[in-house]
Amino acid sequence: MSEDTTLDILLWTVLPYFVLAIFILGHVWRFRTDQYTVTSRSSQLYESKLLRFGSPLFHYGIIAVFFGHLMGLLIPQRWTDAIGITESMYHWGAFGMGIVASAVAAGGIMILAWRRTTNDRVKTVTPFGDKIMFGLLGLSILLGILATLFNLQSSYNYREGLSIWFRNFWTLNPDPSLMAAAPLFFQLHVLMALVLFAIWPFSRLVHAFTIPFGYLNRPYILYRSRDDSERKPRPGWAKSDIPEVPGPAAAGRRKKT
Repeated sequence: MSEDTTLDILLWTVLPYFVLAIFILGHVWRFRTDQYTVTSRSSQLYESKLLRFGSPLFHYGIIAVFFGHLMGLLIPQRWTDAIGITESMYHWGAFGMGIVASAVAAGGIMILAWRRTTNDRVKTVTPFGDKIMFGLLGLSILLGILATLFNLQSSYNYREGLSIWFRNFWTLNPDPSLMAAAPLFFQLHVLMALVLFAIWPFSRLVHAFTIPFGYLNRPYILYRSRDDSERKPRPGWAKSDIPEVPGPAAAGRRKKT
């Protein structure tokens, strides 16, 4: 294996840890100093038809892409080999599911970007940072699709290179030569992901950490009883049982008498 160059060390060792520090410290700063802006800043009031289609497509697609990446990066090849999944089976299965999920996410973000750029009312309330974020997200998805397509005719197995580099990164022992040997589109895809993680705390992407999981265990709010036997029906003209609270007019009448 060739000796690591300075550029390889900077790109695949120094830069990822630098981005990780920005990601963590940026979120701490955002939640401590600017917590009320941790929101997706919904623009549904300005336009809802395109949002109704684009938002679910993007969110469901990107969630599928995320978990697909997580499985490919964290599960070693020897584990799938042990249960009888060959490299060819895994490769074509990951290709099919990855392309579908990426296409759904790409379709969703294109609808959302079109909505943000063509609807005057939505365009007015779209910050410049959101436009940059949409561009980077779209470019990252595109690079991922290109990396997958160009790898069809390649002998490169990312589970023996990129995935090992990723797992070693978390044990503080990354091997930059593994990323340096990866095809260009894989390298560009990883670099674009690093850019996204660097801007994450300072963009609307931060709202991904505000999912209200507590709602799953929150008790129901009882507005009124569904048991009709607890309330006796009465006509609308009947006097209410609730005692009348004297107002200023009633107080004035009592003084005159």
